[in-house]
Order: sequence, then structure tokens, then C-alpha cells
Amino acid sequence: MGYHHFAVDDIEPTPDRPSTQRSLSDAADLENAAVNLYEVAPGEDIPLAYHYHDDQEELFYVLSGTLAVETPEGTYEVGEDEVFVVEPDSPQRAHNPESATDPVRTLAVGAPAVDDVHPYEQE
Repeated sequence: MGYHHFAVDDIEPTPDRPSTQRSLSDAADLENAAVNLYEVAPGEDIPLAYHYHDDQEELFYVLSGTLAVETPEGTYEVGEDEVFVVEPDSPQRAHNPESATDPVRTLAVGAPAVDDVHPYEQE
């Protein structure tokens, strides 16, 4: 049996990210899911680039604020206590617009925990 209990604020942010990312999956030694808490100031992105995954499904649960998720079909506004799901091969860029007045706090889950990210080039 294995259990993990920790305070999220005790997790050091991941360096070199466009917003504050705390890897809950690393802290809990998870192997099958990537779980991250993001704190996104106005004008900041969550991913390093507009991207898509071959196999990974992503779920964004907005804890506070409004997350903007840009897709080829348009931009979705995801409010507090709402969820946005991205299926594999679906390009997206999650961010907090520069025009926002409040930060966004979002729990992101990706499964399987694979590094299959590809930059998406807009046409």
C-alpha cells in the first residue's frame, strides 16, 4: 500500500514555465497521470506552446478565475467550477488573457502521463 499527503504550497514551482506550475504528480510519485496546479497571471500561458498530444487526454478544472482555451475553432472561456477536456490530436493553448483583471487557478490532469506533445502551427 502507498499513500502520499502533502501541502500544495510546499511543492516548489517547476522552473522555466510561462506561469506558476506545481507538479502534484511528481510530489506523489504518480506514473499514469500528470497532475499539475497552475496559477496563471493575466497575460500568462499554461503550456510552453500552442500544442496537441498524440495519446494524452487533458482535463482543466478551473478553481478560480476564467481560463481561456484557444482552439482552431475559436476560444472557449472556462469559468470557476467548470471543466474543459481536450482529446488527443486536438490543438489548444490555455491562457489568461492580458485583458484579464484576476489570476486563474487551474488543476490540470493529463493521462496517460506521456511526453507526446507537438507544437501546433496555425494556418
